[in-house]
Amino acid sequence: MKIKLIAIALLSITAAAVAYYPNGSQSMVLNPTPPVNPPANPDGNPLVKPRIEVVFVLDTTGSMGGLIDAAKEKIWSIATTMASAQPAPELRMGLVAYRDRGDDYITRVTDLSDDLDTVYATLMDFEAAGGGDGPESVNAALAGAVNQISWSQESGAYQVIFLVGDAPPHRDYPDEAQYPQVLAEAARRGIVVNTIRCGNNLATENEWRQIAALTQGTYFTVEQGGSAVAIATPFDAEIAELSKGLDATRLYYGDPEAKEKAAKKVSATDKLHALASEAARARRAVFNALESGAENLFGDGDLVTDLEAGLVDLSEINPADLPMSMQAMAPEERETYIEDQVAERQALQSKIEALAGRRDAYLAEQAEEVDDVAGSLDYQLFETVRDQAGKKGLAYDETPKL
Repeated sequence: MKIKLIAIALLSITAAAVAYYPNGSQSMVLNPTPPVNPPANPDGNPLVKPRIEVVFVLDTTGSMGGLIDAAKEKIWSIATTMASAQPAPELRMGLVAYRDRGDDYITRVTDLSDDLDTVYATLMDFEAAGGGDGPESVNAALAGAVNQISWSQESGAYQVIFLVGDAPPHRDYPDEAQYPQVLAEAARRGIVVNTIRCGNNLATENEWRQIAALTQGTYFTVEQGGSAVAIATPFDAEIAELSKGLDATRLYYGDPEAKEKAAKKVSATDKLHALASEAARARRAVFNALESGAENLFGDGDLVTDLEAGLVDLSEINPADLPMSMQAMAPEERETYIEDQVAERQALQSKIEALAGRRDAYLAEQAEEVDDVAGSLDYQLFETVRDQAGKKGLAYDETPKL
């Protein structure tokens, strides 16, 4: 058992080492582990994995139904696009939903997290309702994004907000901070605010351009429904099903608090398998196959991951801390069970990787038939990220991931 785990760990170390170099490929890694001798900066210090922190601030009033639906379909592709940089970044994502005073809520803030399943489960609950009176609570939404989100203190991180909406801010609420004041703080902290206007409201365009300019961000406009390139493929159903099987190999262990945290992640994953489209689930599988996606796939406290990385010894774990399915097993049965899970993961990931390649080729062909693909949400968002993240040392290919 230990020999097999050591061999697998060595394979993971090799894959992770390749991912540290800009010319390396984004490979599917069971559990990326830092190399024994990580590459160093010229000063001799180990390279720190780059970080992307992105918060989407979404108008969820009644006119935004099309864009919200598009976001539910494409958020995994957006995550894949961001995570496909070299060097492979750590990706954290957050959300701020906003409406206006008198609606069910003014803002709802979901903090940054590398558990994108849980973030996505929150996004799935977003529905378009309320509004209808013109301006919305944009000031409160931006204040929430800047001041209620747990932005890191890393000076080299690419920290970005995308404000998405179709109505200008209320400027007649005297008891709230106005966006120039809020964004002065964002600029001081290095947070870039980009604005995406949905539709053709001229008042919104004027305000959105000003908001973007205050942090040297980018303004662009899309159709009311978002004009995202949402293409289903013949491979989505099988990839989605394989991904569900891969999720089933996760074995969470630890004290009650750790298990409770893991249970919330599993619940979020179960929700997306039950409610998300096959295409969205396939896009999630493609994201999880990246080095940057491994944290979302397995998260903290997965027994197979920690055994593989040499962080724990199976024989030393309190049986009460083991997954329920393993607690009644004899020690030899537990080792065999772990070996089976490792083999199952490798087989599933290999199948997903092969199908993902065929899916990419299909999407490339279909994208050529899309009218004005350069004006789509996908491409404009990608170009913005590529230009801004490039200033942080991240390099991207020429096209977004669909």
